[in-house]
Amino acid sequence: MAAPFPGIRADLDERARTLRRVHDAVIGGAAPPEAPRPVVARSWRRVIGMGVQPSGLNGRCVSDLGQLERLRQMSPLRHVIDDIRGVLVGSAEAADYVVVVTDAGGTVLWRDGSPRVRATADRLGFAEGALWTEEQVGTNAIGTALAEATPVELFAGEHFEQQQHPWYCSASPIHDPRTGELIGVVDVSGPALTLHPAIAPLVTSSARIAESSLWNRHQAQLERLRQATAHLVRTGPALVVDDDGWVAHQVGTTSRARIAAPASGVPIAVPGVGICIPEQLPHGWLVRPSGWRTTLRAELRGTLLEVYADGEPWRLALTPRHADILRLLAAAGPPGLTARRLSLAVFGDPDHEVSVRAEVSRLRRAVGAVIATAPYRIADGVQFTVADAEDAASRHPPA
Repeated sequence: MAAPFPGIRADLDERARTLRRVHDAVIGGAAPPEAPRPVVARSWRRVIGMGVQPSGLNGRCVSDLGQLERLRQMSPLRHVIDDIRGVLVGSAEAADYVVVVTDAGGTVLWRDGSPRVRATADRLGFAEGALWTEEQVGTNAIGTALAEATPVELFAGEHFEQQQHPWYCSASPIHDPRTGELIGVVDVSGPALTLHPAIAPLVTSSARIAESSLWNRHQAQLERLRQATAHLVRTGPALVVDDDGWVAHQVGTTSRARIAAPASGVPIAVPGVGICIPEQLPHGWLVRPSGWRTTLRAELRGTLLEVYADGEPWRLALTPRHADILRLLAAAGPPGLTARRLSLAVFGDPDHEVSVRAEVSRLRRAVGAVIATAPYRIADGVQFTVADAEDAASRHPPA
């Protein structure tokens, strides 16, 4: 991502003054000397709607040490924090910046870098355990990268809080390579007039290195799962998969590298195998034909999904967004929807493909065989109907 300003100190100083004038004019309802960049304008609209104040230090939500340690242990980024540090921390003191890594919720899990800048960051509330979202602290690279699911670099007056105007910040989201879910953000921040054009590419590179390390770790886990379960799968068709549906071992089938994420009692449609019921293993799942009929019947009533195979139906309460996605896929029919078209339908623009993939990944974990991919669609062999609101209400009257 190219920096939106020159890399010379004198030019940075002039750019900082201009952006402060833009900020003050927009906040004050006057005509700015130039329009804010689109990513900044979108963020300012969001934070104004949240009631964030541009002047004065907004409240900082900070986890205690016990909660911070629990968040660290829950984060998959704990496995790659040393890789991120290896890319960014070595130059931090000389270049006068801090390196911050947050979780998917925007809580600062780790911070390192220049002691002088860390001390200044402490006074700003930019410390380990702090929640650094747009809602808490206004427009900032971390919170805005989380909101936009894309790398963000902000300079001086592009921050919403005036206390952050002396800073630059450059952040890049990190995604779980197994699921596509956003799992955190890596950020470099420092005094505005020390910004170098190489910072943004360096931050983005550190995020890609972290994702690559997570993928390599995932591959090693699949190999261990394959070795531990090979004796269970001698005749096919059958597969051994991990909790996200990645195939560690298969016999009698040439399935894709990944199937729908398994869940206890939820049928899975495996190409070339048919309808299967996963059997949980100590470290994964055994997936083989169950003898069920090859057609499932599913009905969506409001946000309640009912799926019928043999025996009693299983029911699942969906989030409104997941219910909307199922309606869109049902309306699209067999051709389905690409991530881009689904982004346009769900978010109103085609630029949220990463968020769409993460949402569908979570939905597929819940509904199993109902959804197929490439493109997203109701799976073959699933008779899917959507009950209208009146019908749904009559079947499920208010309590």
